[in-house]
Amino acid sequence: MDGGYTAMRRSLQQRLSLVLCGALLLAALGAGVASFLLAYGEAKEFQDDMLRQISLLVASSGGKPTQSLIDSPLGDPESRLQVFRFPGAPLPSWFSAGLAGGFHTLNARDVRLRVFVYKNDRGYTSVVAQPTDARNEIALNSALRTLLPLVLLLPVMALLVVWIVRGELGPINTLAYHLDEQPADHAEAIPDRELPKELLPFIQAINRLLMRVNELVGQQRRFIADAAHELRSPLTALSVQTQNLEQAKSIEAMRARVAPLRSGIERARKLTEQLLNLAHTQSGRGAADPVNVSELIRELIAEFLPSAEQRQVDLGMEELSHLSLHASPDALRLVIRNGLENALKYSPAGSEVTVRLFRDDRDAVIDVIDQGPGIPQSERTRVFDPFYQNDGVGGSGSGLGLAIAKAAAASLQGSITLLTPSSGKGLIFRYRQVVDRLF
Repeated sequence: MDGGYTAMRRSLQQRLSLVLCGALLLAALGAGVASFLLAYGEAKEFQDDMLRQISLLVASSGGKPTQSLIDSPLGDPESRLQVFRFPGAPLPSWFSAGLAGGFHTLNARDVRLRVFVYKNDRGYTSVVAQPTDARNEIALNSALRTLLPLVLLLPVMALLVVWIVRGELGPINTLAYHLDEQPADHAEAIPDRELPKELLPFIQAINRLLMRVNELVGQQRRFIADAAHELRSPLTALSVQTQNLEQAKSIEAMRARVAPLRSGIERARKLTEQLLNLAHTQSGRGAADPVNVSELIRELIAEFLPSAEQRQVDLGMEELSHLSLHASPDALRLVIRNGLENALKYSPAGSEVTVRLFRDDRDAVIDVIDQGPGIPQSERTRVFDPFYQNDGVGGSGSGLGLAIAKAAAASLQGSITLLTPSSGKGLIFRYRQVVDRLF
């Protein structure tokens, strides 16, 4: 994991460096081309202006021009200028007397010339010519000199880009180190001081996740502690009852002591089963399938009917609407089963327990209505906590039934509420499944 994480981090750093260096190179290339072309054109214009100035000087000086490239007083060995002024000097073979004033590019044997012709109002014509090869060489050298600072600066800028990217990504390494140093059982929020603004949403999301993980770890710790406490009592009782069974003097005494032992084993078995059901529902496992709620309720009523008859409770179903849900059958069965168990456990003899099915708008609603002592309004939130038992009502149990039902309802994206019937007596255990889970 550490090696993969490091490779990913370095890849991000390399990609940023390559992208920024590539953008810098493209920008430098564009700037270099533009600078080169501008400098090259400026050098050409400068040379044309020089030809114009020399021509004006020759026309106004009245001196004797020459055809020589070098021996003329105005000749320049670097630029290889040719200067003519006529009448007064023979015309070169490449020049035509009818040539208009201004700039021209002419061929003189194997040499191309850049020529400027100036005609004044006194009838004199001055001509200044320069080979284009010399002009191009001078212009090229001048333009290349403008690229030298850019070429020298480019590697320095690339190094700066790499250094800046590495420095800006440094806080990520610091955060990773801070997370690695966190204890697994109690992670603390990552400090978000002196962090880039773009990283804040990510860090805040991690902190919220760490807070939820801490809450979950706390819940698991409390659950384990409560489970150990609840299991200790029946296991201790089983140990004592086993010792009593060993000390029995007769078959009759042994039989008398087997009944409480069997009851203790059944209680421990039921508690273990409830713990497994709670762990199963909290894990959120279970595939969703179409469920015929009416058939499911009839199966549960048939299962609980012997217990209801033993308690002299009238158990029935009131189907106001036919319901079909897309849900996990096992999770939905756990929800209704726990509602029925509690209703039958706390209902007095001669009372009624009714399972009512109906639709509220487009929501599916399943009510388990009893005529028992009910639950005080102040306790209706706490009774969903694992191992919590309401001291105001009779009956024995582990306090896991409603916690299991709540976890199962949450896995179905449904909700459970406890209400008081209109008669003011008893309790309504209501399960509601949201609209988008109803079909």
